[in-house]
Amino acid sequence: MSRTIDLTKELINRKSVTPEDEGCQVMMAEILSPLGFNIESMVFHDTTNMWARKGDSGPVFCFAGHTDVVPSGPEEKWDTPPFTATEKDGYLHGRGAADMKGSLAAMLTATERFVNDYPDHKGSIAFLITSDEEGPFINGTTKVIDTLEARNEKIDWCIVGEPSSTAELGDVVKNGRRGSLTGDLVIKGVQGHVAYPHLAKNPVHHGMPALSEIASSHWDNGNDYFPPTSFQISNINSGTGAGNVIPGDMTVMFNFRFSTEVTDQELIKRVETILDKHELDYELKWTFNGQPFLTDKGELVEATVNAIKDVTDRDTELSTAGGTSDGRFIAPTGAQVVELGPVNATIHKINECVRMADLDQLSDVYYQVMKRLLC
Repeated sequence: MSRTIDLTKELINRKSVTPEDEGCQVMMAEILSPLGFNIESMVFHDTTNMWARKGDSGPVFCFAGHTDVVPSGPEEKWDTPPFTATEKDGYLHGRGAADMKGSLAAMLTATERFVNDYPDHKGSIAFLITSDEEGPFINGTTKVIDTLEARNEKIDWCIVGEPSSTAELGDVVKNGRRGSLTGDLVIKGVQGHVAYPHLAKNPVHHGMPALSEIASSHWDNGNDYFPPTSFQISNINSGTGAGNVIPGDMTVMFNFRFSTEVTDQELIKRVETILDKHELDYELKWTFNGQPFLTDKGELVEATVNAIKDVTDRDTELSTAGGTSDGRFIAPTGAQVVELGPVNATIHKINECVRMADLDQLSDVYYQVMKRLLC
């Protein structure tokens, strides 16, 4: 059994559901400290974060990730206990196996091997670890980055260990992500009896034409790296449950996933212009979840693609598809950021698992990336 698998098991066995860390970061620190890393624990409210750094010069290569996991769901539906790492048919089962405790273990073993092989490597190696990636992301990576920025401590290259692979390890690397903007809209009407509509104002009837126009609007054409911006209504609710009552309001939640061709402020202005044009009485609260970011071809992308090819003999697709990640907080500082981790087919699902051989290869890929950048 490999050390990467052993460490993954130790992490899975800790029930670190957001925002709990359950000692995962202490375990990681105990491995990194003897290698020469200075360990800083940064606790913000309910969230535990770790910034660990070896070296005091640049360039700074950073592994970023999270120790928290999503809830298991009904444990009786799992084939194996979700918080007891279990080997089965070449796979390691347990919550967080793929997202992303396997990546954390691979980062650790790659770093152990690299530091032992190249004790005089150039620059610095760092770990930015949080327990609040799967939750509200308020007191996690974004707060650590604020702290680092305040003292002018910069990251040059960063690998986020999110499970980026689709079918085989390393077949996809995320070199960017779309921005995310959520709107919570309340369209106000006047409640009344359906038999006397002239005495009421139906917010559904008044609001639907505006929503239809927003949904059919063309926001941009995307570009070589990003698909066109998309708008989706995720929740809509109105009415009292009775069939003879005109509702007094309608609530709508929607989300934009947007490219670098448009800004969040442009989206906000266009939506509000449409709502005003339809003369609606409304309240609208915006939640900004992150700007789009892109790491174009350069040192980090080249090192990552070549490392994957050397270890797996696999050609890599660069992609910006999918949801958000903590890379959105790191990239705006000027860092080159990519996401590379195991196959994501089972993440957040019942019976989450990862192929054990993939974790050993992932450790080798991480090692090769460091070798290319820091030697």
